[in-house]
This record gives sequence, structure tokens and C-alpha cells, in this order.
Amino acid sequence: MSKKAELVEKITIGYYDFEFVSNDDDDNFYQCRGEVMYDDEHDQIPEPGLWKAAQRLVEILKADGHKAIRNHSEKGWVEVCIENN
Repeated sequence: MSKKAELVEKITIGYYDFEFVSNDDDDNFYQCRGEVMYDDEHDQIPEPGLWKAAQRLVEILKADGHKAIRNHSEKGWVEVCIENN
């Protein structure tokens, strides 16, 4: 099993600063807030550049030995969740 890299407090990808949040051992993620955007059905969607930056962060975390997925929620928030193995 390979060693995982330490998670840092903040990661900047392009123009986006992702801040690390750790609520407990099972709830760790990076978050960044972008513009509130809407699709044709008026559902909120993530800002395209931020969504791409979140995917890049997932790739970086995976290369460092972490399992991660990206999600978005309301009001422009995008999260990259770190899953425990």
C-alpha cells in the first residue's frame, strides 16, 4: 500500500482557492465557491471553470494516494470529498 500525501489547508488551481474542511475522520473535503449559474431548466449548476478545477484537484489527490470525488451544491459551492479507504 502506498503512502498518502498530507492534506494541505489550501490548494489553488488556476483562479480558484480550495480550502480544506475536516469535520471528523469521515467528513473531509476541499471547498470553493464560484458564481451561481443556471441551466436551461433553471437548476443551479457549477461554474464551468470551477468544475474543471475541481476535476484537476481530484486528479492531484488521486496521484497523492487519496480517493476523491467532486460534487456541487447550492449557491455556487463545489466540493472535492476525500473518501476513507
